[in-house]
Amino acid sequence: MKATTAGLPTKTESIVLGGGCFWCIEAVFGRIDGIRSAVSGYAGGDLENPAYDQVTTGTTGHAEVVKVEFDPESIRLEDVLDIFFSAHDPTTENRQGADTGTQYRSAVFFLDAKQESIVRRKIASIDAAGIWKNKVITEVAPLAAFWPAEESHQDYYEKHPYAGYCRVVIAPKLKKIGLDIGALVK
Repeated sequence: MKATTAGLPTKTESIVLGGGCFWCIEAVFGRIDGIRSAVSGYAGGDLENPAYDQVTTGTTGHAEVVKVEFDPESIRLEDVLDIFFSAHDPTTENRQGADTGTQYRSAVFFLDAKQESIVRRKIASIDAAGIWKNKVITEVAPLAAFWPAEESHQDYYEKHPYAGYCRVVIAPKLKKIGLDIGALVK
């Protein structure tokens, strides 16, 4: 599971990723070595400090996202993006599975020009390799603001492993990308 660096100074970078329901993306990145935190939230919209009930209407312009903080000495941004593009379908517009609406769009909100370049190169390489049947349509935009989601949405899979959405959507996704889901079920 996550590597620990108690007492050691570490450099941390972050990027904000939207790949459908934030519960799924947070559950994935919460299990990756080198990831310091994965926080569910909202980005890409016009409303300041939006609430879940507002975002789910699809009228605020926000996407459900996860702010991923990582140790670049343990995991490169390119590897973070490989995981991200494996954990959702970046070729569907405004949907992931049964979740539909602009709030479920595939999106990467970068923090600087270097990140933007890496993201655009990664997308071009995925398209060139023909990994997906269709071209990647992930939104790539600078991060204007990240708004953490309500506490009830943080660590959702860990708190509710037997909930229907967790069993039917999140657990198979974790298994598909090769992450251990049994460690959560006590």
